[in-house]
Amino acid sequence: MESRILVLLLAVGAALTVLTGCGSTPVAQQGNEQPAVVEPEVERREITVADIDTENFEVGAFIGQMSIEDFGVSTVSGARIAYHMTEDFFTEVSVGTAEAEETSFERLSGAAQLLTDADRDLTYYNVSFGYNMMPGESFFGENRAVNTSLYLIGGVGKTEFAGDDRFTLNIGLGLRMMPRDWFALHVDVRDHIFDIDLLGQEKTAHNFEAHMGFTFFF
Repeated sequence: MESRILVLLLAVGAALTVLTGCGSTPVAQQGNEQPAVVEPEVERREITVADIDTENFEVGAFIGQMSIEDFGVSTVSGARIAYHMTEDFFTEVSVGTAEAEETSFERLSGAAQLLTDADRDLTYYNVSFGYNMMPGESFFGENRAVNTSLYLIGGVGKTEFAGDDRFTLNIGLGLRMMPRDWFALHVDVRDHIFDIDLLGQEKTAHNFEAHMGFTFFF
């Protein structure tokens, strides 16, 4: 009986030895294995940081058409200089000149001339205040974007016309496009408002102007 118990214990011990040895081998192998190193292939790209232009003065010229009330539509040309106080607000000084055509009364009468040739020259001087109300970008194709700004502008000044200096209000809307940070293109529509009494009755004349121009920042 004792011999059978001894044989059973030896058999159990041998079995445990075998099991312990088999279970430890994979653990040792797992401990020696190193995880694979992942090397992502990321293509590096060069980034060019854009220079921010800090110039606040803007100067340029324009040309377009001006409808002088009762005197037809004439070519108008001029110049402007602006100072940008902030990103939203700017002031502008502008001067423009045009030559009035004959009125319908002058053409129909054949001889009556309301104005001399010298008095037909119209020149205005304005000091205006502008507000950039919609800054943004315009896209030309897939790879070209241009900074733009839609602005309101208005101010006061004087208009030399028909032998007199006339106090003038002006109000308008413009679009500024900047292909370069130092160069801009403009499209403007403005109304020059002053009182006139050449036809025997004083009235308030609205003289609409549409022009295109360019400016440089410095």
